[in-house]
Amino acid sequence: MSDCKLSDESQGAAAINNVQTESQTMDLETALEESQIAINLFLNNHFNEAKKRVAPWASSSFYHALCHGTIMYIQAAMTFESRHIENAVEAVKQSLDVCNKHRKKISKLKWSKPDYNTYSDIEVHAELCYAECLLQRALLMFIQDENLVNFVKGGLKIRACFNSYKECRHMIDKRHWVDSRSKKQFESGVRLGIGTFNLMISMLPTKILKLLEFVGFSGNRELGLAELDKGREMENTLRSSMCTTVLLGYHSIISFAIGTGDGDVDYSMKILKPCLELYPSGAIFLFFAGRLHTVQANTIEAIYKLEESINSQQEWKQFHHICYWEIMWCYAFRMDWLMACRYAEILYKESRWSKATYAYLKAAFLCMIPDPTADTILNLQRMFSEIPSLKQRIAGKSIPFEKWAIHKAKFFLEKGNRLTIPGLELIYVWNGFNIIGQSKDLMNPILAEIEKTLNIVNKTKVMNSHYGDDFALIMLLKGMCLKYLDKELQAEISFKDVLQCEKQIQSELYLVPFAMAELGILYLDQDKLGEAKDYLLQAKNYKKTRQLQSRLHFRIHAAMNTMKQKLKRKGDTAAVADLDLSIDSDDLSDQGFGIDADTVPSD
Repeated sequence: MSDCKLSDESQGAAAINNVQTESQTMDLETALEESQIAINLFLNNHFNEAKKRVAPWASSSFYHALCHGTIMYIQAAMTFESRHIENAVEAVKQSLDVCNKHRKKISKLKWSKPDYNTYSDIEVHAELCYAECLLQRALLMFIQDENLVNFVKGGLKIRACFNSYKECRHMIDKRHWVDSRSKKQFESGVRLGIGTFNLMISMLPTKILKLLEFVGFSGNRELGLAELDKGREMENTLRSSMCTTVLLGYHSIISFAIGTGDGDVDYSMKILKPCLELYPSGAIFLFFAGRLHTVQANTIEAIYKLEESINSQQEWKQFHHICYWEIMWCYAFRMDWLMACRYAEILYKESRWSKATYAYLKAAFLCMIPDPTADTILNLQRMFSEIPSLKQRIAGKSIPFEKWAIHKAKFFLEKGNRLTIPGLELIYVWNGFNIIGQSKDLMNPILAEIEKTLNIVNKTKVMNSHYGDDFALIMLLKGMCLKYLDKELQAEISFKDVLQCEKQIQSELYLVPFAMAELGILYLDQDKLGEAKDYLLQAKNYKKTRQLQSRLHFRIHAAMNTMKQKLKRKGDTAAVADLDLSIDSDDLSDQGFGIDADTVPSD
């Protein structure tokens, strides 16, 4: 090996004095052991201690550099604060430099296939860490800047990263490994990378996916999940817990937030159990325990676990905000609007992510409280009036939901200081019905509130200039309730009522494509795949509004993936090809993503 192992005395001195010289290096086995200690510290809520553990060696040991950059990246992703993003960028750049120094030096003039047996263990692990750092750098680029050129540059960095992972995948099979422990550590990292890549890319809507395919790759969800599961099963490796975390995030959060709620909850509970045994007070795994209760509509148990996560650590208050967000929705699902409002208020005061979003959530929940006093109405007027001034840009990007919050705030004032069941509308927009739908105890009171509101709206139809907007919203939400109460025919009628009153809708045209999508998903659940495809494509190609369009396209993409899997199981290859053709007929210029040859940077 090119590195020599430090004596225990030297290591202790380095740790105590927090200094090191250029001549000091650390061998691979020790670096892996030290990195595992740092990960254990991190997962046991000792976030700052974990960072201090790896920081002194981050300029010479690529595993320490990777751990340090990862911690900084996670902090940036949780806060979106400019200083944290800048610190993360510098840390990841340093990680890339350190990894690059230890990678195999290949002549650019050499065209023959590489002989991986000439690579040392240090060099193959450096290649793997380099790929991981490239991915972090690309993701940071996406949140730093919003223009197309930087999006494509980020995509090209991801392609370089993916190529490194593919190279690493070849190393597993085509290299003679002397040290089985080194191979196991390496293989778990490769499975983490390839699995995460495939899973991440497979979830993107067609319009964005086309851009990524343009720069060189696409994703396979089933392959991604399988690779991550294999990586998770490789116990006593550095990245096993990371594979578990990605899988938990997908099944308990992503599949419900932007998909059709088809996450595997039983599997998630199974893989979470050993993590809670190993890290019983770990805030991250306690959060996942709470989230898994949430997606099963066990809201009381969810709140208990989320509060336990909050109380388990005080070092990273930003992680508390993620738990507050979940608790807020649990109360909203229970129609406990005062408590939901309380947690929105906490987020508004403490979190720096999006004041406009938190302010709208707080005001919308307050609107749901019956028989408001004169003081409450005045307070609502003030709150909604302030929302447009709270819009912000984080790391160069505007927050899409803020545009809708501002639109709704103006709509409140335009309608004479009122909105129609805005709390329930928010639950729908944030994809909460696929959670509530699992509990009739939660769903029945919501349907009763919708029916009561429908009666009021119908009685005041003559004097209501926005009757079409109100009626369409109510029927969309009513259809969702009926669907999950197994009244599918009535749900279908409700969704079609939204489409029939399209011409009466003045402001909330987003309701039309969402109703089309819900009809498509309803037919998909009934295995009426022809009708499902027709309505999903109608929703995807709806041109009259761009309100909440990204959310809509994520849901449509998830539904299309489900349809494709059903067709494959039936062996209908012609229908699969036809579906792919229908999806691929999309025009990127619809979203402002038109690509001009001059705007594409060189690789």
